[in-house]
Amino acid sequence: GLWAQLPPAWQPALASATPQQLAGLLGGHGGPGAAWPLSLLAFAAAARALAFPRGRPGGSPRPPCQSPHLHALLRRHVKPKKQHEIRRLGKLLQRLSQATGCERVVDVGAGQGHLSRFLSFGLGLSVTAVESDGRLAGLAERFDRELLRELEKTKGAGHRGHPRRCLNPPRRRPPCLLTPRAPRHVPGRLDPTAPWGELLLPPDPPGPGPAAQNPLGGPEGSEDGGRVLVTGLHACGDLSPALLRHFARSPAVAAVASVGCCYMKVSTAPQPPGSPQPGYPLSASVAALPGHQLSYRAREAACHALEEYEGRLRGGSAHLRAHCYRAALESLICNAHPGKRHLGVQTGRKAHTLSFPQYARLGLPHAGLDPARVPLDSGAVEAMLEQQHKVVAFCTLGQLLAPVVETLVLLDRLLYLRERGFHCALVPLFNPRFSPRNLVLVAARTPLDTALAGLDEDTEDGDS
Repeated sequence: GLWAQLPPAWQPALASATPQQLAGLLGGHGGPGAAWPLSLLAFAAAARALAFPRGRPGGSPRPPCQSPHLHALLRRHVKPKKQHEIRRLGKLLQRLSQATGCERVVDVGAGQGHLSRFLSFGLGLSVTAVESDGRLAGLAERFDRELLRELEKTKGAGHRGHPRRCLNPPRRRPPCLLTPRAPRHVPGRLDPTAPWGELLLPPDPPGPGPAAQNPLGGPEGSEDGGRVLVTGLHACGDLSPALLRHFARSPAVAAVASVGCCYMKVSTAPQPPGSPQPGYPLSASVAALPGHQLSYRAREAACHALEEYEGRLRGGSAHLRAHCYRAALESLICNAHPGKRHLGVQTGRKAHTLSFPQYARLGLPHAGLDPARVPLDSGAVEAMLEQQHKVVAFCTLGQLLAPVVETLVLLDRLLYLRERGFHCALVPLFNPRFSPRNLVLVAARTPLDTALAGLDEDTEDGDS
């Protein structure tokens, strides 16, 4: 019933538009033969004007196969998208380290340790990687040991001179040599309500042995006074707000660089005193705005990539079929169990290559439903699938608003830090064409001008 909620003047224009015309509406470049209602054009223009700049897509639609700016050993097990991200964020953290005089980094939600490995082996920083998933932490330590063995074999592969000088070599210079300095891995979760010294909780489920000490407190008398830089690359849901809250509360943290992710998992409901506070809104400024509330649908839409969707529309990609499949599957699930909404059902990356019955048989068990008990060849299902074009057009409108919603979430975090007197900025660090969550929130207790100056001078094919 969502289509009927659109303004009546928009419905015939959107229903008759080709995917290429929808791409023009999304990108603000017009469309071949499109005649949009003025109110729809104004809506699109307002959405673009209100969104924080995400940088200009550059290079090919996909990142280069291998980044020439990363040592070959650091590219192992790392997809091209992640290579692009760890190199760019690593450069920013290196600059923050130089600007603050702090060489200790805590990578929260480190996963398989790709960023931590680049910071320690590639840039010579002292890195602590915090990860709650024991399987991922085990993989990270295994990859570290592999790299150390390779360095031991070559013997002379240690970095000659200061390990940071080669972060941005000329295009034809060989990649930087590595220093045999592995990150330290700490299993644990973050408690958003705990005092800073008690921030780290045992992993879930707890592993054997005593709980690890909080890595965010630093030894007294160290050269940097026990201070650390904290980073979270695509820290999911409430983890990003938790990092910002702890930065604001602890003078032990010199700076923070946070790249958010999974906004639909951010808590929004007001909590009683003593309970974890919601991840949105953080700032008093946004909390005071009437109508600042964001629905699950709005926050989920903000996680999608406008640039990638525009490319799919222009190419008439078969991937567009998956939107209608998801909408039909959601309808079937809600008809069977009205309380089962927004389950995040995953059916695999190539859903568009399946028939709908095949797709539904993969997805329904994830919702606790027996595919044999759900009619998949009924006239009602066929009628839903015939609305694919309307689903795509409606999704296009959602994509127009996605950057606005993300802007509100990130500006709320920025304002939270500014209200407390910190220096902060939002930087479009990654190429938005293949790294949708490309805005990094940087905050420090000292000015950021030195750290952020000239960030865009270091580019490669596919870089922003």
